[in-house]
Amino acid sequence: MSDKSNLLMFGATGTIGKYIIEAIVNARESFGRIAIFTSPHTVSSKPDELNALRQKGVDILIGDVANRDDVLQAYAGVDTVISALGRGAIAAQIPLIQLANETPNIKRFLPSEYGTDIEYSPASQHEKPHQQKLKVRAALREVRSTLEYAYVVTGPYADFPFYLGRSRNTKAGTFDVLAKKAAIVGDEHGKISLTACADVGKFVVHALTHWDAARNRALKVNSFTTTPADVLAEFERQTGTKWTVEYISLDELRTLEKEAWEKEDPAATVYTLRRIWTEGGTLYDRRDNEDIGVRETRSLQELVTDSIRAQIEGVPPKH
Repeated sequence: MSDKSNLLMFGATGTIGKYIIEAIVNARESFGRIAIFTSPHTVSSKPDELNALRQKGVDILIGDVANRDDVLQAYAGVDTVISALGRGAIAAQIPLIQLANETPNIKRFLPSEYGTDIEYSPASQHEKPHQQKLKVRAALREVRSTLEYAYVVTGPYADFPFYLGRSRNTKAGTFDVLAKKAAIVGDEHGKISLTACADVGKFVVHALTHWDAARNRALKVNSFTTTPADVLAEFERQTGTKWTVEYISLDELRTLEKEAWEKEDPAATVYTLRRIWTEGGTLYDRRDNEDIGVRETRSLQELVTDSIRAQIEGVPPKH
């Protein structure tokens, strides 16, 4: 990009948003104004996080994401919108896109895509967890041709408390450091592509600063590709002991998934995503890291070390 972009971010204090805004702030010389849009509730519940961002020169805009006037006011003077809204708020991006379409100064919109590829194969359109993100992509296809986008598709997050963490729901997989116990879903030698949360932020920054390569693309990026067996071996190496292992077949996982959706159990989404990953839905012939200038990412060894430390220090498990 020839001029420095003025950025507005939604969801900056959320699970993945905090990594993205940190990466943006660390690369602030590449950007003009950096602002986030947040709710009055977040102002009261996360004052330390917001004050830390203010001290780093980030503008804090307070409003209701569902209020047209609040959003339009936030859009003033901005050319790039980045969303990291969580799974429960994905549909809220559709009116944000529509308002961006009505705002001539908005040139780019990066929706909350981080995670599993929702258009990996023809079957992807039928996966229940994908439905809201598919609607967001449809909304972007319907807007003016001058509103550009990039989908930063990372696959599952590697860090504790995600793939490399322990879970209360062991049937969806777990790596429990304190119990020295793992639950592995499907083929232990089946490959899976993972991305460190910090690298999600790096990929977003590089997409913005290498826009000619990122423009109007679904960028398939990751930190590394590994196997459950290799992950287990790394945990055993770093803890210095053999672990107890439970194996959950793909058929068993599919049964649990079906039952969970029938019961409207929140774990249904977790089962579906795990099944997609186990079926190879994170793998590509090539990745797009170098297209946007990313050559270094965090390693499995580093993230296993982080997971061990977090579990020993008593961080709660996921799910």
